Amino acid sequence: MFSLAAQSSGGTSWVILIVVYAVIFGGFYMIFMRPQKKEQKRVQAMINEMEVGDTVLTTSGFYGVLIDISDEDVIVEFGSNKNCRIPMQKAAIAQVEKGFCRIKDERRGCREIDSSKSGRV
Repeated sequence: MFSLAAQSSGGTSWVILIVVYAVIFGGFYMIFMRPQKKEQKRVQAMINEMEVGDTVLTTSGFYGVLIDISDEDVIVEFGSNKNCRIPMQKAAIAQVEKGFCRIKDERRGCREIDSSKSGRV
């Protein structure tokens, strides 16, 4: 009779141990893996929404303007010198700020106003 009670309690301890491990694994998933996947989705959405003319911050800390976008790479223009164009991978873009558009033309997209030709800004 005592051996029966000992066997049943031994089996119960395994079930409790498995439940404890499942709770620990679930906790690690919620703390570490889920936020990382959320961040990956945010970064992928940011990369997919990049357009020519957007201001970007690279992972190395440089600000530039996108002048061309291909499937894997982008060409970024740095500084006021128009000759400083560097091709880089899309993964090197850390942050995107949408380009400034003064006039939105439906057919041609964004265009700037030359204030010297017109009296208005």
